[in-house]
Amino acid sequence: MFLNTLTPKFYVALTGTSSLISGLILIFEWWYFRKYGTSFIEQVSVSHLRPLLGGVENNTSAGLFSSANGEVEQRPSVSECKVWRNPLNLFRGAEYSRYTWVTGKEPLTYYDMNLSAQDHQTFFTCDTQQLKPEDTVMQKAWRERNPQTRIRAAYQAIELNHECAAAYVLLAEEEATTIIEAERLFKQALKFGTAVSIKPQTHTHTYILTITLAYYTNLLVYIKRRLAMCARKLGRIKEAVKMMRDLMKEFPLLGMLNIHENLLEALLELQAYADVQAVLAKYDDISLPKSATICYTSALLKARAVSDKFSPEAASRRGLSTAEMNAVEAIHRAVEFNPHVPKYLLEMKSLILPPEHILKRGDSEAVAYAFFHLQHWKRAEGALNLLHCTWEGTFRIIPYPLEKGHLFYPYPGCTETADRELLPSFHEVSVYPKKELPFFILFTAGLCSFTAMLAMLTHQFPDLMGVFVKAVSLHRAPPRILALSSWNMAVSSGRKKSIDGVTWSIFSI
Repeated sequence: MFLNTLTPKFYVALTGTSSLISGLILIFEWWYFRKYGTSFIEQVSVSHLRPLLGGVENNTSAGLFSSANGEVEQRPSVSECKVWRNPLNLFRGAEYSRYTWVTGKEPLTYYDMNLSAQDHQTFFTCDTQQLKPEDTVMQKAWRERNPQTRIRAAYQAIELNHECAAAYVLLAEEEATTIIEAERLFKQALKFGTAVSIKPQTHTHTYILTITLAYYTNLLVYIKRRLAMCARKLGRIKEAVKMMRDLMKEFPLLGMLNIHENLLEALLELQAYADVQAVLAKYDDISLPKSATICYTSALLKARAVSDKFSPEAASRRGLSTAEMNAVEAIHRAVEFNPHVPKYLLEMKSLILPPEHILKRGDSEAVAYAFFHLQHWKRAEGALNLLHCTWEGTFRIIPYPLEKGHLFYPYPGCTETADRELLPSFHEVSVYPKKELPFFILFTAGLCSFTAMLAMLTHQFPDLMGVFVKAVSLHRAPPRILALSSWNMAVSSGRKKSIDGVTWSIFSI
């Protein structure tokens, strides 16, 4: 009787409202998946509902996987995705701030700047009990979040001691608006830092002296490296190369700073490819950690030897020569190490300013590499064409990159999370391998489509859909209700004008 009283407008409103609600859920789920890489409903279910229902989370690592040599190894967890300082990071005042002034966008994230603050505290603070007043001020300055507060603290330290080298470093990094001004301040810092670092040599090597010498060593290495980068940016490339080579000879144990990557970029700018090959022969070793700079520079040198005469049509007819095969294998090796780089080199994705920290094999490293090395690939005739024709073949070699690698260990699954912390929100983070759409997005998409179709059919054919709904409802009703409904229809049709007790009893049974 209730169904008989419903009009077609009710069914149109019901199906239309269902379609609207499911559509809104679909839009929110899609936005959340694009922004955070996971389903909101799934995340809430796992994080909140599952513990309430008595579910137990599996805290063990994500299984065992095969390495490049076939051995079984434990896949690295999120905590093992180490973030490295970008060897070619830009100057905040002279480059990052200028970008903010022009575009109104912040190129650095808070997480990235916080890591830099921790680095500065490690490099430029001395953990001794005999701190000078200016050192105490600078310790607080490196912890400050506001740039203007840090700059005021640097001037305060200079007032206490005009030879405070760390204060000039901070001013060169954050207050100088041009590279020339930054270079001038770094030269002042080098002058005062060198003068102070000579004084402790006359004392006995005590624990305090060792820490003090380490502090001044870090300070001098940082200043000389930034001076070399200033010379590179101002076009004095040969001078920059000499400064980098001298720095590597003077401090050979500081390989973790990756000064050789600065040297490789400067040598490529000089087109000194023989020197580039010599540097690669030293650092592209199986026992040393790799980087996108090493892998892709090696691929560039091999591609450059054959790319000017390379033709896909000719190669498909006659096959690849030995040199071409070596170049293709080098490209496959580089793409396996970092699969995000080719889209930036081929300008399939727009570049942004590189962050101050990078994650190896991640999108942040790809941005940093392509930002400085795209010009070198363009300079080599045909190199980008060879890359365009061959880079996607890497994915046929490693169809399951999270489980088994070819030349490197399996691709870490934690890069997306770290890259989203390192790269600004306006940048679309590259994800590898591509994630399948979560179940709830597919479910809400199907529900939205189905209810929208029902709403349209109900609007176009109201009587037919009303009969269909009644038929479905009656088909699923209990036998007693079916009998009563049949009796009501018989009465309403005029075929049964009277109701006696026997007939009623039969229908009741």
